[in-house]
Amino acid sequence: MDDAPFSLLRPPIRLQRATGEGRVAVKSQGGVTCLDRLFQDGCGKIRLPREDRDAGLTAVLINSSGGVTGGDSLAWRAEACAGARLTVTTQACEKLYRAASGEPPARIEARLMVSAGARLDWLPQESILFDGASAERRLEADLDPGAEFLALEAVLLGRTAMGETVRRAHLADRWRIRQGGRLIFADDVRFSGDIAALSAEPAALGGAIAYASLLFVSPRAEALLPAVRLALDQAGGASAWGGKLFCRLTAPGGLELRRRLIPILTLLRGGQPPPRLWTL
Repeated sequence: MDDAPFSLLRPPIRLQRATGEGRVAVKSQGGVTCLDRLFQDGCGKIRLPREDRDAGLTAVLINSSGGVTGGDSLAWRAEACAGARLTVTTQACEKLYRAASGEPPARIEARLMVSAGARLDWLPQESILFDGASAERRLEADLDPGAEFLALEAVLLGRTAMGETVRRAHLADRWRIRQGGRLIFADDVRFSGDIAALSAEPAALGGAIAYASLLFVSPRAEALLPAVRLALDQAGGASAWGGKLFCRLTAPGGLELRRRLIPILTLLRGGQPPPRLWTL
């Protein structure tokens, strides 16, 4: 009989991990945007609320696992066919939880396709980074010439109302945007290690705990730059070139960040405010 302790005989515990995928495509029929294809699997869910169809369709992404942690995987796909308009948002803020020691980062990827004469707005609500979290996200968009595209990613380093502080974590965001098969925009943001020290650097967040990146691809992008800079005030910076407008802004907290984002998003959406879920 083996005299080894029972704890040494047990196989290592494999923690359950969440996997989800969702795909949605919309098309235009008689000038009205309608659903073309919908697929969902695992913890990835998509809902289509009844809103003003004249403004296109809104797709709400839902992670039914309640958040992501090390080893989780989410994949989203969205497509706006010619003449259609699609807004993609999330049911709530995505929570990036602490990862167990030795676990790989959570993987979240979004692949977006926009045809000529169509528009897609990628407007997820803020992601909340918890102490010890580890996540890597990738956003890829393939645009036809003549397509319009608006993309946002906003991050909160903990919840100040809950007294949370993010000391160490890992978050990497990578954007690759192509138009007509040609790379027109690339951006990488990476916070890893001592988050408290990194976010305090003037060249990073200057002590802010909330930030957002915003890209608008449109023939109208450069003309909107003065108005966007006016709305930003001292909260960030914006540039426009070659049919693109990009800005990054910071705030001392989540509520302040949202208050700064909403006027800019409304401006870039032609006077249409963000999805209703943003204000519920």
